[in-house]
Amino acid sequence: MKYKWPALGAWLLVAALTFLLSGSLTEVESNDVRAWLPASAESTRAIDLADKEFSSDEPEDLLIVYARDTGLTDADRDAVAARAAELGAQGPLPSDDGKALMLVLPFTAAQSLDHVRSQAAVAGGLTTKVTGRPAAEADFDKAFDSLDTTLLLVTVAVVAVLLLLTYRSPVLLLLPLISVALANQLATAIVYGLSKHLGLVVDPQSAGILTVLVFGAGTDYAMLLISRYREELQRNENRPAAMASALRRSLPAIAASATTVILALLALVFADLNSTRGLGPVAAIGIACALLAMTTLLPALILLGGRWVFWPSIPKRGKASFGMWGRIAAFVTSHARAVWIVTALGLAAASLGATTLSVGLREAGSFTTKPESVAGFELLAAHYPAGSSEPAQVYLPTPAAKQAASQIAALPGVDHVEEPEQGDGWTGLKVVLSDDPGGQQAEATVKRIRETVRVIDPAALVGGSTAQRLDQDSTMDRDLRLVIPLILVIVLGVLIVLLRAFVAPLLLLGSVVLSFGAALGVSAAIFHLIGFPTLDKSVVLNGFLFLVALGVDYTIFLMVRAREDGMPKALAVTGGVITSAGLVLAATFAVLTVMPIVFMMQLGVLVAIGVLLDTFVVRTLLVPALVLDLGRRGGGRTP
Repeated sequence: MKYKWPALGAWLLVAALTFLLSGSLTEVESNDVRAWLPASAESTRAIDLADKEFSSDEPEDLLIVYARDTGLTDADRDAVAARAAELGAQGPLPSDDGKALMLVLPFTAAQSLDHVRSQAAVAGGLTTKVTGRPAAEADFDKAFDSLDTTLLLVTVAVVAVLLLLTYRSPVLLLLPLISVALANQLATAIVYGLSKHLGLVVDPQSAGILTVLVFGAGTDYAMLLISRYREELQRNENRPAAMASALRRSLPAIAASATTVILALLALVFADLNSTRGLGPVAAIGIACALLAMTTLLPALILLGGRWVFWPSIPKRGKASFGMWGRIAAFVTSHARAVWIVTALGLAAASLGATTLSVGLREAGSFTTKPESVAGFELLAAHYPAGSSEPAQVYLPTPAAKQAASQIAALPGVDHVEEPEQGDGWTGLKVVLSDDPGGQQAEATVKRIRETVRVIDPAALVGGSTAQRLDQDSTMDRDLRLVIPLILVIVLGVLIVLLRAFVAPLLLLGSVVLSFGAALGVSAAIFHLIGFPTLDKSVVLNGFLFLVALGVDYTIFLMVRAREDGMPKALAVTGGVITSAGLVLAATFAVLTVMPIVFMMQLGVLVAIGVLLDTFVVRTLLVPALVLDLGRRGGGRTP
């Protein structure tokens, strides 16, 4: 490899420039509703109208709830009144059951939520909780605090351990880690620049997935290259020539794999949900940087270290032994039809578990633990109308406001309508719902409100947190219907071009989709076991994307090798390295389970299970058996 020194010099320059010129992704991450929902969504237009016609700097309200199960005492009322005066809050507002008091505190960004919580507490055994939209957002942000650092450290530790177990070489532990770390640094810098200067939407979810994806996919590519280099060293004493041959033979499979994943990720740009659309380019940049580093920097580092990079298991010239994988290949070859039929039936049976899952995660159920804002909401809902924490916001031309207020107040699911807020020709109504604002009943009520005010005045807009979730769900439904078929078409097209066949790609794509169903079914059992059986819709879309795109990786690696050596030898030769790569990728996605956010934890479990199924079942049994049973129509050479 004659470009060793230029490659090393270029990557040293990249490392220096990205370190000096880029910042942390947390600086450009956005949790603003308008960064998630499309501009055309009604709740987004409601925010825009409120900013234009009403006081845009009006602070949101914190709700401080005090309760005593046995009933409030005079001392309780005096203590809470004193706290209201100290904090400058409205209230106390008593509950109808005489067991709770509530303070309403306008909250600005300049205030400290922790300070409010410490100041709000009173002595005497009163239960005190601080809730409301600002508290919920603060708890969500806190859950993502130090996300980049935590995920990076845990991911590096997981990859390091698995590389050490795989190669038992301290040098081969470090070289892939150095390469993938620089790939991650480059990807982060590019994403940072695009977000800061071109408006690319980055949220904590896509930032976390970027780290996991770069380390997982990058390490996979590294292991495939190193495995092929070891093979070549057993045939060729000349290290540069062996590396050149390893690159020439492994690059088509690695590049085809990366291209498939990148194109599938870019399908997300057709989504309407801004957060989903932003994830596509962010993750695609990560894969591209991983591919670049593993095919330029890593080979240069390996050549720099000589054969001693494999110490203490330095490869010697001679014939490779396939051991267990040779026996597995022989078994699959001898029983091809029985193997693929039994395997397909097993995956189909596992898929049935997916029917036990429900979709539509409530905001209050978005945490793996219960933060104070959620506990406070539950306390508030036990003594006040559940919608008190997050009223629906209705904006309509002033002449229609009076009629709208009376009709809205009479709707099922509406507790009451608060005093209107006047703007320039517009009126804002706060509508307190009877039900949990994050639940389906509240969403049904918001639909009724929208239908009612639209009849009164078509210009009316209904916003608020419940309306935002309603719009997000409808947008996600549209994205699922569009993006999933598009991903399948992209992957099918790549397989057709790669294999120069049509029947085999259809069957291979079907095997990956079947694997996704089985992963969803197995994951369902885990989610029920740990108490989180309701999926966020983003888990379905992202899980499908990553499992189909990444799952087909191993099939591509196998099929490209099968074209060279026939399926039995391809399975025997690639068995060890693809299994190791699958374990690394599954482990890196499993890192997401340390997150205290339910949808991130669910995505980590789903992708990890799916990758393991692809590694040990689909690639080891189903695909080889199908190819062998189909003969040449399977796209690989028969024995």
